[in-house]
Amino acid sequence: MPITKHNFIVTKAEDIPGAIAAAFHLASTGRPGPVLVDIPKDVQNALMEYSGPVMPDLPGYKPTTTPHPRQITQAVRRIARAERPVLYVGGGVIKAEASRELREFAELTGIPVVTTLMALGAFPDNHPQHMGMPGMHGTVPAVAALQRADLIIAVGARFDDRVTGDTDTFAPHAEVIHADIDPAEIGKIREVAVPIVGDAREVLLRLTKAYANDAELDAPNLGDWMEYLGDLQRRYPRGFEPTSDGLLNPQEVIQQLSSIVGPEAIYCAGVGQHQMWSAQFLDFEHPRSWINSGGAGTMGYAVPAALGAKAACPEREVWAIDGDGCFQMTNQELTTAAVEGFPIKVAVINNGNLGMVRQWQTLFYENKYSHTKLREHDEYVPDFVKLSEALGCESIRVTTAEGIGPAIERARSINDRPVVIDFIVGQDAQVWPMIGGGASNEEIQYALGLRPLFDENESAAEDPADIHESLEEA
Repeated sequence: MPITKHNFIVTKAEDIPGAIAAAFHLASTGRPGPVLVDIPKDVQNALMEYSGPVMPDLPGYKPTTTPHPRQITQAVRRIARAERPVLYVGGGVIKAEASRELREFAELTGIPVVTTLMALGAFPDNHPQHMGMPGMHGTVPAVAALQRADLIIAVGARFDDRVTGDTDTFAPHAEVIHADIDPAEIGKIREVAVPIVGDAREVLLRLTKAYANDAELDAPNLGDWMEYLGDLQRRYPRGFEPTSDGLLNPQEVIQQLSSIVGPEAIYCAGVGQHQMWSAQFLDFEHPRSWINSGGAGTMGYAVPAALGAKAACPEREVWAIDGDGCFQMTNQELTTAAVEGFPIKVAVINNGNLGMVRQWQTLFYENKYSHTKLREHDEYVPDFVKLSEALGCESIRVTTAEGIGPAIERARSINDRPVVIDFIVGQDAQVWPMIGGGASNEEIQYALGLRPLFDENESAAEDPADIHESLEEA
């Protein structure tokens, strides 16, 4: 029970069709979740007359999808008088197929948007109102949008600790409107001024309609707010520096992959540094183009997720972006891909380490490295090229920046079997920006050694030249 949305044990064969029908209904409605149907061996072996599934009565399961109109009215009036509002968008918007409705509401109101790790693609990255991903490794403008907001409109998000950091100092001046299909999430972490229980798509539709049709509402003047956030976008762009060991920049690999393959592909990632670099350096324009385990933190997720994505969407190009640690957990599934005819592409960001753990050992444990090294950099053990070929794949190794683009193009040209590219990258490349575990979002750092970004004295009027000078010095 603790790890499923619901579960059944079937004791009679004739109950199997109804249990399966109920399981799919429960799993796919309300807040989606896993459902277990336990069918004992004697029941599996039994004979029955099959007449089709009959949905059993589920008296305790009545998810609310339509929001209450009173809460919608209260929400739009708070939105209209806000000076620094932000839309905090979570994975619930993707699950509800509400990306179009999100864009319509955001463009109607002019409110800036931040999208969590699980919501990437729900709002186009290239949209002028998009501030990026918030949280521990989010963009500076996205973190600032939440920290400096006077109103947070959370839709399909759960205020998880990777977004909030220290909850006592998270968004200290913001009222919260929280819309979620799961009432248990509302108010669980953060006190809420307007709770809205409902499907994200229905909520956004009704917010848009109510906002557009209320003649008493004046459009908020967000000029100063957007100027402040735009200034942060200019001052703190995404970027990277050459690796200390002269090996490939992992960020450059992913940036080139995004540029060459484009936003129409499906990208899957495992867990760790490569996951965060993918979230930062891939450019998402569409929902369901990013598949990730999110808060489950499932190492080894990328390859099997890519298999599932390719099976569901055989016409789309599918890339698994994996770390060498994650890849060693599930690379055997490439045999399935080869045998069953799923020509997925795998980009292994191979730094010879459990990179995220090494990063924390570098920053917080005085370079005391323990149980993170996976190979020597001048040795390929395991040799992913030979291993992948043995599993039925085409395989390529890339060690120079000049080889990144051609390897990606070659992989794209092969569609009769899976392709694995082993990118040998620097072991000391780190994920920036960063907020330490349990720290306040006010302490976000853009690079090692820099002061926290959000001093009380900092304002949008601060000279960007001074900021760039301090960055260069650091």
